[in-house]
Amino acid sequence: METFEVKRGLVKSIGGNAGLAKMATEYFNDVQVETEGIFTANFAILKQVECGFNEKGKLEVEVEQMKGSDLGDFLESDGGREKALESRKRWSNFLDAATGYNPKQRGDKAKEAGKKLSKAKSGIAMARKLMSISEKMGDDTKAEAEVLIAEIESKLAEGDGTRAASLSEKLNKLLSP
Repeated sequence: METFEVKRGLVKSIGGNAGLAKMATEYFNDVQVETEGIFTANFAILKQVECGFNEKGKLEVEVEQMKGSDLGDFLESDGGREKALESRKRWSNFLDAATGYNPKQRGDKAKEAGKKLSKAKSGIAMARKLMSISEKMGDDTKAEAEVLIAEIESKLAEGDGTRAASLSEKLNKLLSP
């Protein structure tokens, strides 16, 4: 499962998952909508595309592509290479429309999210190290820090890097002299 940031307000303007599924009909074949509005579809080398907006307004996608001998046979078939290129083009255009960001912007957003996750994880490690070597830190402060660490770890598990990073900053301030 891959998650993409979506430009603010786009989910509402598209019409949520129902609008997303309708948009998918422009890019893919055999679009099937499930009860939660999540759709599945396919096109050429994209054997199955499953996609929908999550509760946080991010685009979640699961893509299964042809591999191995199936892909080789497809590419060698009449017009196979052109269809494969067309499927990549459609996929990229769909992501542009569904997220409101171009490929470079999507990459930048992914890097930014990765940095936030990394910052939060390193904040936990530094806090634990500081608590283990500090002789002046009180038990109340350590207990409060452990509560924050548990909350940060929970947000990391949910994939909420923004909230985890802000909690990490709060943890840092708590432990700073």
